[in-house]
Amino acid sequence: METSLPPPLPVTAAAVPNVRTWTTLCHASALLGVFLHFPGHLLAPLIVWLLKRDESPEIDAHGKEALNFQISMLIYNVVAAVFCLILVGFVFLAILWVLNAVFVIIAAIQASDGKFYRYPMTIRFIQ
Repeated sequence: METSLPPPLPVTAAAVPNVRTWTTLCHASALLGVFLHFPGHLLAPLIVWLLKRDESPEIDAHGKEALNFQISMLIYNVVAAVFCLILVGFVFLAILWVLNAVFVIIAAIQASDGKFYRYPMTIRFIQ
């Protein structure tokens, strides 16, 4: 008696529970940096990405994008901090903090709608 297994079901985004929630969290977790400036902006998206990147290609892509943006913003903040020695950097720091919050919120909203958001001003470190 020969028994054959049914063909495997294709893996879709619906097969992984809460993909939109995790993609949104990849971006929105960077807002933790409002309370813990350096570690919050970078560590929270890193933790979410490391925990969930193998479950879905969408989560992996959103996590990489969020991390690349936060690493880029960290570099821009360091450069602005150096410019604080000539007092111009304080304006740059304020602008960068506002832009970081605005772009993270936009990306989180786009992710919750199931869309992929490419941050502007991002250096792509993680491919």
